[in-house]
Amino acid sequence: MGTPDFAAASLNAMLDAGFDVVGAVSQPDKPKGRGHKLQPTEVKIAAEAAGVTVYQPEKLRNGELMPILDELKPDMIVVTAYGKILPEYILDYPKYGCINVHASLLPKYRGAAPIQWAVINGEKTTGVTTMLMDKGVDTGDMLLKEETEIGEYETAEELFERLAEIGGRLLVKTINSIDDIVPEKQNHEKSTHARMISREDGLIDWKKSSAEITKLVCGMNSWPLAYTTYKGEILKIVTAKKAEKGEKGEKGEPGKILSLDKGKGLKVAAGDGAVYIETAQFPGSRKMSVEDYARGHEIEIGAVLGG
Repeated sequence: MGTPDFAAASLNAMLDAGFDVVGAVSQPDKPKGRGHKLQPTEVKIAAEAAGVTVYQPEKLRNGELMPILDELKPDMIVVTAYGKILPEYILDYPKYGCINVHASLLPKYRGAAPIQWAVINGEKTTGVTTMLMDKGVDTGDMLLKEETEIGEYETAEELFERLAEIGGRLLVKTINSIDDIVPEKQNHEKSTHARMISREDGLIDWKKSSAEITKLVCGMNSWPLAYTTYKGEILKIVTAKKAEKGEKGEKGEPGKILSLDKGKGLKVAAGDGAVYIETAQFPGSRKMSVEDYARGHEIEIGAVLGG
């Protein structure tokens, strides 16, 4: 049971390992793009490519999945980024329970956006946890974990891809050793919540430190992108790095454009030091390096972003 490409990675890992995947459950197809054509989910695409039957119930609470469960008789249900709360009749159905693949080191970052928030909050490490699902949101007993470091400027999208691969590998290991794993209770007092990301979360506060700002930029890449305002219009920031401490250059109020430096980008004052905006999307333009944009447009040095 899963929907996006993160879940498709787990499905493919199970198929590659030779497990008998009797069916795949995914969210209903949704319209996308300018033409609003119905687009299949990543899990549906992966399942159909492997000849696995796909089910896309609109609701679960009405027992809609029960006849399918009775037909398939799964020994285990794997749930990865499915996007809906599972009712008890599903949780209680399989012999080995419902196994969840979650992209954090539980009990930290329970919830919908663990990858983005781990990056935004400047975590040095994160990982994947497999767990037995219960009625709570990511509160079940833990099975296996794998930890990985987060690169200084690794984006949420880059981390997403790495954790998807780790998740698939850890899932296969979990299934293969399910009879030998002793489930571990979570320490609920140490839990943190990773709520869903919104566009508004990307607004840059230039009074914050250069480290906090660059981590926000990384965490919001590739969606919805961090942003500020430039001359009253939205300026989206795709990539940014901290300026070296002690680097020469005038200081200014937070958000002030200090300079355009060759090979580095647009230098902007932060709460401490400065940030180099490398790639951005200026109003009326596509995403490009700031230096490329500056070849055809004037950027006002001294203007204050977000003002």
